[in-house]
Amino acid sequence: MKKIVLIEDDADLYSLIQYNLEKEGFTMVGSQTGKGAIELCRRERPDLIILDIMLPDSDGLDICKGIRAHPELQHIPVIFLTARASETDRIVGLELGANDYIVKPFFVRELIARIKIHFRGQQGATTKLLKAGELELDRPRCQVRLAGVEVALTATEFRLLEFLMTRPGVVFSREQLLDAVWGHDRAVTDRTVDVYVLRLRQKIETTEGVSYIRSVRGFGYSFNIEVPAAQSQ
Repeated sequence: MKKIVLIEDDADLYSLIQYNLEKEGFTMVGSQTGKGAIELCRRERPDLIILDIMLPDSDGLDICKGIRAHPELQHIPVIFLTARASETDRIVGLELGANDYIVKPFFVRELIARIKIHFRGQQGATTKLLKAGELELDRPRCQVRLAGVEVALTATEFRLLEFLMTRPGVVFSREQLLDAVWGHDRAVTDRTVDVYVLRLRQKIETTEGVSYIRSVRGFGYSFNIEVPAAQSQ
């Protein structure tokens, strides 16, 4: 049974979400304040965190940063619930490491569907270390190493590389990558994918002739299976 932590200050919304999560078979614990949120997550070790940004005593963005900086929590998916709907707010939230961004008001059924999508994505994603050639992606530590040297990636760059490495050879359109990495409720364009792929290539393709990410003209990108095949441990 999956456990979800909910941090939401609106008492009515908190109760509504709790009722529907438990109805769907999830276990839910949570708080209506931001104080102690990180400690609550550390103690409960949830499978997913739902986090309001505008809390009466805390900034949800700061809590998300704390989660991503905590070695025991940094791998846990975070879904933001917020009334902040501007493009800037969404981009900031996703760049800080949120996996999804849902704007209030929303349909509870949509929230449940988004949660299930994240859990489906976790199936078969239990391998801790992905390898291809001299490139290693360490999931528990959220680290990428090239020839043994750590490569500094942003949270979004890491998620994009992880998504591609776990599906070597599969070609994904820009739209599919946006849905998988940035989430369905997003304020970014297809061009964003091109920018992030370029940044990744500049960081991981430092050896002449080595191309980890393959461009498929007119469609999208895939992880190159011709580089010594991706392995897992």
